[in-house]
Order: sequence, then C-alpha cells, then structure tokens
Amino acid sequence: MRSRGMRAATVTLAAAVVPMTACSDDEGEITVMAAASLTDAFDELGAAFEEANPDVTVTFNYDGSSSLRDQILAGAPADVFAAANTATMDAVAEADGTAGDPQVFVTNELAIALPAGNEAGVDGLDDFGDDALLIGLCAEEVPCGSFGREALTNAGVTPAPDTDEPDVRSLLDKVASGELDAGIVYVSDVLAAGDGVEGVEIPEDQNVTAEYPIATLTESGNAEVADEFVAFVLSDEGQAILAGFGFGPPSS
Repeated sequence: MRSRGMRAATVTLAAAVVPMTACSDDEGEITVMAAASLTDAFDELGAAFEEANPDVTVTFNYDGSSSLRDQILAGAPADVFAAANTATMDAVAEADGTAGDPQVFVTNELAIALPAGNEAGVDGLDDFGDDALLIGLCAEEVPCGSFGREALTNAGVTPAPDTDEPDVRSLLDKVASGELDAGIVYVSDVLAAGDGVEGVEIPEDQNVTAEYPIATLTESGNAEVADEFVAFVLSDEGQAILAGFGFGPPSS
C-alpha cells in the first residue's frame, strides 16, 4: 500500500506464532453475521477456527452493520453477530437478541482512501467540502457513515458527497476503481486494499474510534460452537490475527 502518514498495526513475532487453539468436541455449523469491514480478518479467523475444530463449519454473512441488525431482528437465522459499533449491537441486545452481554473485541479508526496516484490531489478532510471533487461516504445509518460524518463535523467541514454507499467495502471498491476521488473508510480497509488505494491519516483530534462488539445470538441453533467462536475471537490467537489486519485492541 502506498500511504502518506498511515500507521499500520503490527504484530510481533511472538504473537504471530501463538499455538493453535486445542481441538474440542464441538461439531456442526454456525453462521456469523459480521460487519463488512471485518471481511478479510474474519475469513482468516474462520479458517483458523475450523482448522482447530475440524468438525465445525463457519459461514459468514458480511454486510453493513445496520442491515445485519435488521436481518437479525426480522428473524434471519444466525449464531453470532459482530458489529462495527455498539449502538447497532445495543438494538439487538435490547430486543433480547443476544445471549449474554456483548463484548467489545477490537477498535478501528477512520482513514481517507484515495485511488492510486491521487490525481485529484486530496490531502485531508477539507477536500470533502469541494463540490468539484467526486467524494463518497458510507450511508448515514451505517457505522462508517455516521463516524465519517462525525469526523467531518470535528474538522468543521460540510461534506458534498456524490454517493452514500451501503457498506464500507462498496465505498472502498469505488475509490479503488477510480470512480471516486476520495472516501472515508477504516484504517483496516485501506490496509486490505494494498496497492489499490492510497491512504491519508486523519488527525487524532478529528478522528473517531469505532468499537466493535460481538455476541452469541439468543436464537442460535448451535450455541456451544457459537460461544467457542466468540471465545476464539477474544483469545490471544484471534487478537493477533485481527491486529495483522489493522484492528486495534479493545479500549481499556
């Protein structure tokens, strides 16, 4: 990835070689509904969990957190929910949709994503008020959209978005393809895009920290395996995998 001032999360060698979780007697299938920004990290987490538990199959449903919330509240079958903000998870918990209290398992911060080459010369949030540029945000009801607008408010910028995307990966794809001059995504998404985008760091006093909660769902058809998956995400090995994709540890 080409970046200007982007700080990538690093994983120490010690963390990277944490032993695999011991195999259990768990078996069967679980469906994990997870925020789109977790796609790459959870794909790797799922593979590691399945390797440690050969009789388990993990299926992922990635989408915007608000869309996943609506699906769960409408009765869609799922076993685990991992959201990109606490408010979305709270709505599920308040409807008695979670088995126990959700736990924050990672944090993330915002970054500006630009097409490789940055021909528009975007260098900060001020450019998001420029009507001459093609800029994108996530839809306001999606965590990355509400956080992006909060960051723009912190910077004193009134945005002029040309698109409001349903999830952060859709926005990232439009930036990488050159359809947009800039978009506000997460640090983890800029890292995931590799050389497909450039990243510009958002100053700390303007940035927003997203807290990601996870929980087993009350209507899980395989609560034992669901609980084991949640425990794996919170384990040292799970945390090392997440850190490798740019996510930060839970706030203390």
